[in-house]
Amino acid sequence: MDLKLLLLSALIGGLCLIKAQQVGNECIKASAKSCGECIQAGASCGWCTDPEFLKQGEATSTRCDELQSLIKRGCADNMMENPRGSQNTLTNKTVTSRKDKEKLKPEDITQIQPQKISLSLRSGQAQSFDLKFKRAEDYPIDLYYLMDLSYSMKDDLENVKNLGTSLMIEMSKITSDFRIGFGSFVEKTVMPYISTTPAKLLNPCTGDQNCTSPFSYKNVLKLTNEGEKFNTLVGKQQISGNLDSPEGGFDAIMQVAVCGHHIGWRNVTRLLVFSTDAGFHFAGDGKLGGIVLPNDGKCHLENNMYTMSHYYDYPSIAHLVQKLSDNNIQTIFAVTEEFQPVYKELKNLIPKSAVGTLSANSSNVINLIIDAYNSLSSEVILENSKLPEGVTIAYTSYCKNGLVSEGESGRKCSNISIGDEVSFAISVTAKGCPSDGKPETIKIKPLGFTEEVEILLNFICECDCHKDSQMNSPNCHNGNGAFECGACKCNEGRIGRQCECSSNDVSSEDMDKNCRKDNGTDICSNNGDCVCGTCECKKRENPEERYSGEFCDCDNFNCDRSNNKLCGGHGHCDCRVCVCDANWTGSACDCSLDTSTCLAANKQICNGRGECECGTCKCIDPKFQGPTCEICPTCPGVCAEHKECVQCRAFGTGEKKDTCERDCSYFNLIKVKDRDKLPQPASQSFPLMHCKERDANDCWFYYTYAVNNNTEKEVHVVETLDCPAGPDIIPIVAGVVAGIVLIGLALLLIWKLLMIIHDRREFAKFEKEKMNAKWDTGENPIYKSAVTTVVNPKYEGK
Repeated sequence: MDLKLLLLSALIGGLCLIKAQQVGNECIKASAKSCGECIQAGASCGWCTDPEFLKQGEATSTRCDELQSLIKRGCADNMMENPRGSQNTLTNKTVTSRKDKEKLKPEDITQIQPQKISLSLRSGQAQSFDLKFKRAEDYPIDLYYLMDLSYSMKDDLENVKNLGTSLMIEMSKITSDFRIGFGSFVEKTVMPYISTTPAKLLNPCTGDQNCTSPFSYKNVLKLTNEGEKFNTLVGKQQISGNLDSPEGGFDAIMQVAVCGHHIGWRNVTRLLVFSTDAGFHFAGDGKLGGIVLPNDGKCHLENNMYTMSHYYDYPSIAHLVQKLSDNNIQTIFAVTEEFQPVYKELKNLIPKSAVGTLSANSSNVINLIIDAYNSLSSEVILENSKLPEGVTIAYTSYCKNGLVSEGESGRKCSNISIGDEVSFAISVTAKGCPSDGKPETIKIKPLGFTEEVEILLNFICECDCHKDSQMNSPNCHNGNGAFECGACKCNEGRIGRQCECSSNDVSSEDMDKNCRKDNGTDICSNNGDCVCGTCECKKRENPEERYSGEFCDCDNFNCDRSNNKLCGGHGHCDCRVCVCDANWTGSACDCSLDTSTCLAANKQICNGRGECECGTCKCIDPKFQGPTCEICPTCPGVCAEHKECVQCRAFGTGEKKDTCERDCSYFNLIKVKDRDKLPQPASQSFPLMHCKERDANDCWFYYTYAVNNNTEKEVHVVETLDCPAGPDIIPIVAGVVAGIVLIGLALLLIWKLLMIIHDRREFAKFEKEKMNAKWDTGENPIYKSAVTTVVNPKYEGK
């Protein structure tokens, strides 16, 4: 498992290294033939203009490299071309902050800053600037109400007839400059959308209903601030009719968007309210009526009527999105509940649009408009015009409450109230130069707003030294090229570093002879191509590695290595020989001449016990070790010195167990099963000390201490403690109990024996006294027998 992980780590490390090399050396990989080509390869690329910079065998393209690499190779700072991008703010009016409710004209209100900026772009180098947006107070609003007048909207028309004055009153709470207009639509005036019989063309409704003739779109009222005029004109409108359910609303929206002069749009907030209770026709549906020409997106109003509905197809959704965006129109779809899902999907395709649920008779239209306006105006979304080839833009938004977003989310901020200010960091990057190299202009604006930021893009396609180019220079073999930025730029048909050859003579046998070293068979040592009798060395896969020399027989990567580093990292490889930096020597520059690393704490070199060789102490007495021969693993006191640290790290006990990680991490700890596994002095190439120490519990632990050949301190410790065997409790308890019982029985027997002896002695004494006693046998005169004998007189003795 460890081997797999090791191999995987090595593979990932190798891939990362290769990737880093590929990214970091885009300059050399570009094979730039001129300074202009070089600076387009990447932002880190520079061009050395020193005529003597190239070594023998190096191609002109090696003048192009990363700046640090050019410096290492001997190019002076004043001989390097590395133009940088810049920016210049041309118009920077401050965003408007109203004072004391002052009245301003729309053209005097500024919501976005700056307004115009110029960027000079170097390939790969981003130019960034900040854009501010502040939602202005009392900003003017133009609202155009576009209504479906098909028969199903009959009851809705009655409620809309008084919309003008009512909406004026409500909108006055938001802005003092409000204008309203009205338009209506039905359907294309061809079959099968309407009936084309003469009677139906006059009155498309059935029964005794009086309806107006069908039409596609009619601009009833140009935008005005007269609410009463809106009520009057809308009150005169009549319902019409058509045959199919979807309506021709897209035709009407297109004309409202592009006919700005007829509608009366100002450069203020533009709202289009689209009211219907049905679906919509879109591009391709016109074929049902024999209409195949795509909508041209132009205004075709005559006498406020759309006159080309029978000629052009319905617009596509993408076409509508473009025109609404170009004309900064925000759309509010006021539709019945039945068609909410359809128009919500449409809303997702049209930026800065909203959907509201229209009641069956449009009685809630005013609240719907107010809510939709607040929703639209509280969000700002930045969009940019079409970008030139190779140019990219990145956005970062800094919104309210410290919210920061990047990527696509970096284009917008939400929940913006009137007077709130938000900012965006905008970064513009170019990759390469346009084919014509001419300046370009792009624009950034908030969707639904007329204000925008104009960005002039100037591309840095040539170096400053290009201006001093010497045409037909004598430096280029009798004028066969232009001497530009330290190198020859050959005329057509000429090649070579000094344009000394014709392209027709490249592979001649005579020229190839000049590219063979010592008249050998290999051309340019198989490391280059013979061009014009001179070797031009090949490039390596790793751009940092180069061939050089008259016959490409030198390189900068086949030198001795130390610690897997070319020339030990203390020199550079020149023609396969290490050229060491100061204070370093050796074939791989791995021997330091600096003795400061050998100085001990007493300021002696190697503590006076060794010699300093290549920055490392070589101890004379083998029992001494360490960076300055300060360690003696086999000297007395070593075991006691390291006892506490070995104890805390191996067993988690001892005086240093609380500070173990801090005080005892100076050696490598290796645990072994038993004492036989401990390393022995005979098997090691360095001194080794065997130690036996006892802890607070009288347990012994065994370990070895040594400093290996890499000056690393190693401790091998037996993982189990050797503790004395404890007493066996059960036999002890049993023995004590048995002893107590036996002692008790013995005492009882002794007591019994003593009692028997005592009783026998007393009995013998009694018997003796009894024998010696003299008793009187006479009767006691006072004694009376207890027995009375009575004779039965009747007893005859028979």
